[in-house]
Amino acid sequence: MKRRVPKLLPLFLFLGLSGVGASARGISPAVVRRDVDAAIHPLMRQYAIPGMAVGIFAGGRPYVFNYGWASLHPRRPVTGTTLFEIGSVTKTFTATLTSYAEVTGHLSLSDPTSRYLPSLRGTPFGKVTLLELGTHTPGGLPLQLPETVQTNDELLAYLHAWRPTCVPATCRTYNNIGIGTLGLITARSMSGAFPELVQSDLLQPLGMRSTFLMVPASRKTDYAEGYTQDGKAIRMTPGELSEEAYGIRTTAADMLRFLRANMDPDQRDPLGRAIAATHTGYFRAGVLTQDLIWEQYSWPVSLPTLVQGNSAAMVFNPVPAKAITPPEKPSSGVWLNKTGSTNGFGAYAAVLPSRGLAIVILANKSYPLDARVTAAYRILTSLSRQMD
Repeated sequence: MKRRVPKLLPLFLFLGLSGVGASARGISPAVVRRDVDAAIHPLMRQYAIPGMAVGIFAGGRPYVFNYGWASLHPRRPVTGTTLFEIGSVTKTFTATLTSYAEVTGHLSLSDPTSRYLPSLRGTPFGKVTLLELGTHTPGGLPLQLPETVQTNDELLAYLHAWRPTCVPATCRTYNNIGIGTLGLITARSMSGAFPELVQSDLLQPLGMRSTFLMVPASRKTDYAEGYTQDGKAIRMTPGELSEEAYGIRTTAADMLRFLRANMDPDQRDPLGRAIAATHTGYFRAGVLTQDLIWEQYSWPVSLPTLVQGNSAAMVFNPVPAKAITPPEKPSSGVWLNKTGSTNGFGAYAAVLPSRGLAIVILANKSYPLDARVTAAYRILTSLSRQMD
């Protein structure tokens, strides 16, 4: 029996974000809603997704569209306060905190890890640079830590024994370990705890009051249930480096605040400069340019190119990487994106700065990456055409 997908709940606008330039004006709310509906309703039916929230920034205005159910038992609809796990989209926050630490003089991306993890001096991992951790190029780290690694001491022992499978800075192997360790190092350099630093230095300045590494008791009822492929309810289990690599829960509205900050960073402010710096191109890897976690494509970009760059092959297989010398300065003429998944949730975020467009798609079920990218591409390219 097919699960009925409820009609789109009423669109709402939230305040507090400034508009963008004239190039993004002239899109009506009805057009935004039409384009989102056309992409999302079929997606939910095809993959039996219980609930979704889609955030769009277009025409200088933010929109959030809510679909379906945050929980099936008991049945709760997705609303503007529903919290979703965003998986590896968390990595963009960790990269931003690292960049902020560099802007404020706490570390340098050229530093070796052993400067902050002295027990690793004289080991291959100790020679890896912070930049290599933040660009998936330290020399062949596996995607996940072994299940036996549960503590910080066990992590350091694992890193001490690690041996590269390729020369650092010559291959891209997507992984949680590198960015997780980078988050750990960043917090040490700033003499704080990672969750508190994310809260004080990123979330509060950006007005993100519904974004959490630990969901407070007062928001537990807003936390969506995730669902496995066979329909079982599931949520993320915390583990070593989970906060730094995939631990954020947030709303579509809050994610739009983050994406809006990435669309046009305020260079007068240290945080704005840090955000802009995460868009620096450091490596060519396959069809994408690897920034500090963000994945970059020159705009205009074709859908097949985006699908290839966000494919499972790019996640699970080593890809030759070539350093960009000097690094490519941030540009507005790009498509920036990041996917994220946990066992029960799927997320995708993209920013198109030159067109004043951004999108986040959150779901309480993981579904194919190409389907997420395709839906976002169809929505944003349709809206972009409306601006011409």
